[in-house]
Amino acid sequence: MQQRTLVALPFLLLASCGAAPQSSAPAQAQVETPVATQGLNAAAMARTVEAAQRLPRLRSLVVLRDGETLAEHRFNGGPPLDRPVNIKSASKSVLSAMVGIAIQRGVLEGADQPVLSVLRADAPASPDPRLQRLTVGNLLSMQAGLDRTSGPNYGRWVSSPNWVRFALSRPFVDEPGGGMLYSTGSSHLLSAMLTRASGRSTHALAQEWLAGPLGISIPQWPRDPQGVYFGGNDMLMSPRALARFGELYRLGGAIDGRRIVPAAWIEQSWTPRAVSPWSGGRYGYGWFVGEAAGHPVRFAWGYGGQMVYILPSLKLTVVMTSESGAARDGGHIDALHALLAEGIVPAAVAGA
Repeated sequence: MQQRTLVALPFLLLASCGAAPQSSAPAQAQVETPVATQGLNAAAMARTVEAAQRLPRLRSLVVLRDGETLAEHRFNGGPPLDRPVNIKSASKSVLSAMVGIAIQRGVLEGADQPVLSVLRADAPASPDPRLQRLTVGNLLSMQAGLDRTSGPNYGRWVSSPNWVRFALSRPFVDEPGGGMLYSTGSSHLLSAMLTRASGRSTHALAQEWLAGPLGISIPQWPRDPQGVYFGGNDMLMSPRALARFGELYRLGGAIDGRRIVPAAWIEQSWTPRAVSPWSGGRYGYGWFVGEAAGHPVRFAWGYGGQMVYILPSLKLTVVMTSESGAARDGGHIDALHALLAEGIVPAAVAGA
C-alpha cells in the first residue's frame, strides 16, 4: 500500500481521471456481467466505465449491490475475474478477519493479548521493556511503536534470515498504542502468532475459516524462511473472491445463513484507532475508514491499487484490482477513489 490520499480527502473529477497516465487509445473494457437495470443507473455507470478505460493500470472492476453482481469489467488485458491475483496489502484486511475468528475460537485471547505471550522465544535477549506491552491490537492498528519494516527498511527485513526476530528487534520510535507506523512486519507478527498458537499454518487456517465457508479459492502464497506465511502482503485472491469477502463484512460477518466473522469484531475493526501521518486517513484493525461522496466507506488497500470498498449505507461492495509494478503511483489511487465517489456512488444513488 502507498499511503497517499484516502477516501476522506477530496477526489478528482471523473473527467480528470487521466491524472494517472493515459494511453492514447484505451482498449475496450471486457464486460463480464452487463450492468443491471435495477440498483445502478446505467448511464452513470457507462460514464464510469468509460473513465475507467482511460486508466492503463486498472485491471478489473466488480460492483455488487445488496448481494447482486451488477457490473463486472476487465481492462487492459486483465486476467479472468476468477483467477487469483496478488492483492498486496489488502491481505491485511483478510488477516484481520482471521485474527477475529481466532479470538472467537480461543486460539488467541483477544486484542489486548501481549505479543510475547506467543512469540517470546523470538524476542531479543534483553528486550526493551516496552516490548512486554505490545499487544495484538497494537499490531492490527499499526501502533506497535517499533521502527517500521516497510518503506526503506522493507528490503533489509525480507532479506533477513528470520523475519519475526527482525521485526521484534526493531528499536522503539514511539510507545505501543502511539502514532500510526505502517509496517508489514507488524502484520507478519500476527501471522506468526496464528501459526504458533494454533499449531497450523496461516494458509491452512485461511482455508478452514474463510475459503471453505465462503466458497472461494485462497491459494498458497509466499512464506518466510521459517515457513510462516507472509502476514499482510502477497496473498492471492481473485476479484470475485475479494467481492465475496467484502460482502461478508458488509453483512456483518454472516453470509448465506452462516456466521463466519464475529459481528463485534467487524465493528471493532471499523473503529478508527490511528491516523496516517502521510494522508491524515483513519485506520482501524486492518481497514481504512473514510467517506465517499458523503457516504461512510471502509476499505482494504493494497499497493498499486488493489481495493475492496464497502459502503454499508448504499449496500455496495466494490472491488478494483490493478497492475502494481509501476515504481510511482502517478495519481492512480486518486483516480480509483474518484471512480467510486464520483461515478459508482452517484450511479447507486440514482439507481435506488
